[in-house]
Amino acid sequence: MLVSLFFFGGGLAALGLGADRFVLSAARLSRSFGLSPVLIGALVVGLGTSAPELLVSGLAAARGEVEIAVGNVVGSNTANLTLVLGSTALLAPVISRVKTIRREGAVMLVAMAGMSFALWNRHIDRLEAGILLGAMALVVLLMVGWSRRDPVADLDTGAGSGRVAREFAVGVVALAATLAGADVMVRGAVRIADELGISSAFVGLVIVAVGTSLPELATAVAAARRGETDLVLGNVVGSNLFNSLAVMGTAGLIGPGTIGDEFRLAMAMSLGAAVLAGVFVLSGKRLNRIEGGLLLGVFAVFVPLVL
Repeated sequence: MLVSLFFFGGGLAALGLGADRFVLSAARLSRSFGLSPVLIGALVVGLGTSAPELLVSGLAAARGEVEIAVGNVVGSNTANLTLVLGSTALLAPVISRVKTIRREGAVMLVAMAGMSFALWNRHIDRLEAGILLGAMALVVLLMVGWSRRDPVADLDTGAGSGRVAREFAVGVVALAATLAGADVMVRGAVRIADELGISSAFVGLVIVAVGTSLPELATAVAAARRGETDLVLGNVVGSNLFNSLAVMGTAGLIGPGTIGDEFRLAMAMSLGAAVLAGVFVLSGKRLNRIEGGLLLGVFAVFVPLVL
């Protein structure tokens, strides 16, 4: 058991540190090229913070651990909407433009519903996975179109070719560390499940999902401390978009398979959390501490229900 915990903890540490540095490099490179805030927030940072989910689910699917792969996506989506948003709102009210929530938030909800529809028969095949990946490509094109109508980020005039090359190299190394951490973490999680006799579904939906959501949580807390809470919602929306379409699509292509009945309840709760968070934000154009506490309560209920 100690060896399994060491593998899981060590992999989680490498995963978190590597993903955090990868996101920082991606954001710096994006600003150097003057990309719009939509692309930086929803696409660049969203993709970066979803890198752990992508790697963990992909590796789990390759090893035939379909429930860990799917559970990681569904559980991570739920953790982002409840644990991440709730914790951030306790630190500072999460404020965002209504236009952003109605636009990107609506796309996120449709993506999560589409993934749930594909998985409702408790099976994911390569055709469904391909459709999810195709939808991801359409979403990227849609966001690129939106970004052309949004303000463009200020160019980082101090970013010369040397600095750009250095950030690119650091980003590659960080991505490699993230991959290695994901591999070790999956191995540790599978061993823990075997030794404790708990289901792979619970490991994926809660243990691995919370672990891979730590980059989103760290980013959200840091943004709240800086008073940049608009980034928090963009990060959650972008991450859940990539999880539902790109991560689930990739895992389904690599290792299609069957999941348990408990996933239907988990997916329903995840969609419910998305609707609840959206209502909270749209009703007052912000997410306050009381609403954040309610979202944390949803997460506290989610954990025992999927056990």
